[in-house]
Amino acid sequence: MNKIPSVNLEDFLSNDPNKKQKFINEIGHAYETIGFVALKGHFLDDTLVNNLYSEIKNFFELPVETKEKYEIPGIGGQRGYVSFGKESAKGKKEGDLKEFWHFGQYVEDDAERAKEYPENVLVNELTKFNEVGKETYKMLEKTAKYVLRSLALHLSLEETYFDQYIKNGNSILRPIHYPPIATEPKGAERAAAHGDINLITLLMGAQGKGLQVQNHNGDWIDAMAEPDELMINVGDMLARHSNNKLKSTIHRVTNPPKEMWGTSRYSIPFFMHPISEMKLDVLENCIDSKNPKQFEDITAGEFLEQRLLELGLKK
Repeated sequence: MNKIPSVNLEDFLSNDPNKKQKFINEIGHAYETIGFVALKGHFLDDTLVNNLYSEIKNFFELPVETKEKYEIPGIGGQRGYVSFGKESAKGKKEGDLKEFWHFGQYVEDDAERAKEYPENVLVNELTKFNEVGKETYKMLEKTAKYVLRSLALHLSLEETYFDQYIKNGNSILRPIHYPPIATEPKGAERAAAHGDINLITLLMGAQGKGLQVQNHNGDWIDAMAEPDELMINVGDMLARHSNNKLKSTIHRVTNPPKEMWGTSRYSIPFFMHPISEMKLDVLENCIDSKNPKQFEDITAGEFLEQRLLELGLKK
């Protein structure tokens, strides 16, 4: 497969059972083969998207010493600012050529759950930054809920199977800034080849070249979305839970050609995580004689902790 398929969430949300099933078939096939789809019909409108890009550019243009005030020690980069070069891909010593921000869950009706997560960090210099971030978070979380409902049906589960696990889940919205490249990077890329940790990732900002996905033949293919599309991929948690029926595909963000080194790139992934106690044990209906159980039992919280240590975000 050398092209990322495009699907429209409006088909799934329609009252037409044939359209709904067509969406389930298309997204299921895509995730069993390439692990990525481009999605139209999501819940982000153009005004919100434009406001978000404006706010994150304003933030990343702040002086370094101002941004560093929002880098909170001891929480593994789970909220607030993470400075340039701090994160590296699993097994890679060079830091990625990026800086980023984390918005986390806005817990509702669950005081105990609220204590589990670090608080969101408020940027004092930008009055709209926090509000626009929260609104984007909510709309992407809503989009992700319906994508997971379609995948539950594809996996022969009850449609709302994932709902209980993603409500107040440990999801993260990560605006990323890849600054202009000043000197020849020695082995470092904007984002080295990696798989995502979570259930699914919804990515804004894949309109320009840079994001590449590795297909089953080991070839790197460009993953470019239309302006009205989100790029959505399966993460390692969902791959484990489905016994690798749904594929968590390795992907990267390559450095631009030298003539474009002077330009910034922005991308905004939303990492959909469940609550920490969700069991990622392999689903019984994904095990058969041809596909024996591939993964040990583990909870989402335990798996996340393992991966944060591997990424160098926790010591």
